[in-house]
Amino acid sequence: MDSASILNIGFDDTDSPKGMCTTFLAYKIVDYLKKQDSEFLDFPRLIRFNPNIPWKTRGNGAVSLKIRTKNPSKIKNKIKNFVSRYSDTQNGANPGLVFYENKIIPSYFTEFSELALWQLINRNEAKKFAQKNDLEIFYKGNGQGLIGAIGAIGYQFYDYTLELLSYRRPSKFGKERKISSESVKTMQQKTFPYTFNSFDSKKSRVLITPHGPDPVFYGIRGEKVDSLLSATKILETDEKLAGHMIFKSNQGTDDHLKNTFTKSTMKPYSSGIITGTLSYTPKIKKGGHVFFSIKCNGDELQCAVYKPTGLSSIALALIPGDTIRVGGGIRKASKIHPRILNLEFIDIIDLKRNIVKSNPLCKKCNKKMKSKGQNQGYQCIKCGKVSKNKIVLEIPRKIKQQLYIPDVSAHRHLSRPLTRLGKINQKLKFDESFSWFCVYEN
Repeated sequence: MDSASILNIGFDDTDSPKGMCTTFLAYKIVDYLKKQDSEFLDFPRLIRFNPNIPWKTRGNGAVSLKIRTKNPSKIKNKIKNFVSRYSDTQNGANPGLVFYENKIIPSYFTEFSELALWQLINRNEAKKFAQKNDLEIFYKGNGQGLIGAIGAIGYQFYDYTLELLSYRRPSKFGKERKISSESVKTMQQKTFPYTFNSFDSKKSRVLITPHGPDPVFYGIRGEKVDSLLSATKILETDEKLAGHMIFKSNQGTDDHLKNTFTKSTMKPYSSGIITGTLSYTPKIKKGGHVFFSIKCNGDELQCAVYKPTGLSSIALALIPGDTIRVGGGIRKASKIHPRILNLEFIDIIDLKRNIVKSNPLCKKCNKKMKSKGQNQGYQCIKCGKVSKNKIVLEIPRKIKQQLYIPDVSAHRHLSRPLTRLGKINQKLKFDESFSWFCVYEN
């Protein structure tokens, strides 16, 4: 394509709890761009940013596209219209759209993106960034979506996964999704380990269908294009769907947990990891949630393990002095509660010997002796035999030095599943011949 421009397009915050979806907007834009003979240079990119942002709609995902086109001005105007049409601004969406014409993405884009993975960034910072770097932007409402739009363009993959999102027809938006749970279970079995987090066998729960009124019918996460396409042929539903699109994503990478917390970065809503030693015996509170505290470099941080994660029993088995590495998001302190790290995993580095002292056992009667009083020793109440000192016992630990992650139903979009531990995808050659985009026939 001679004398063509390379156009990077980023957009975010087009949805609300009551409808629409940023990936659906991407699907509609791609459908339009394909009809304009635009050349796609990569998969559509679905980038999940800091999951602890309190005003996020669902998975805090932004989308970017990279194309080569001879008519960038026409395309920009059309995409602005798409953003206006497919953003649920009436119910709180604050869409942001960014255009950047260049083959090379500057480092300052990437630096902004990396901060957005684990920090809270003010929307005014995004506006200043756009002004400073002379970016062409478009937004509605307060412009919150500009943060994700800039970040999605600047994001650099160190690992990736893929997600095939299948979309509903408008007449079905907001209606119950019906899919055969057995077919989802079969799909997971037949495509393992190239798809992940599709079905929770422990709870017999389908994990690929959302529950809100958005246009997505299901989303299959995996490692290979052909595995995702094979998976769709196994699923069984009576609903006629509109089409599908495959995104390249940072889902399932623990991308938000690359930051190591320091005293200065333990700010509300930030994500990261920290290594420390347990300060006191974990306590279980109402609802089955477990709380404990760890010390690191002289500082102490309260930690919370919530029951739905399935990690409560692991947390309760910890004892003071154990060394652990944990990761998650910082919950803001209140008048009642201190700053707390809500845990997403527990990695046990070192386990202390659990040594306890106990009253001696009478060898003749096989009964525990009773204390005769302070510093007076112990005596068997049955035979009268005496002993001077308590005995020392070591209680076997019920946990091991290993990584413990939540039950699959409690995974966040960015959580790295067991099937991906130690796995890094880096090379993915994009080919327009892939069936990465499809509008189904009526």
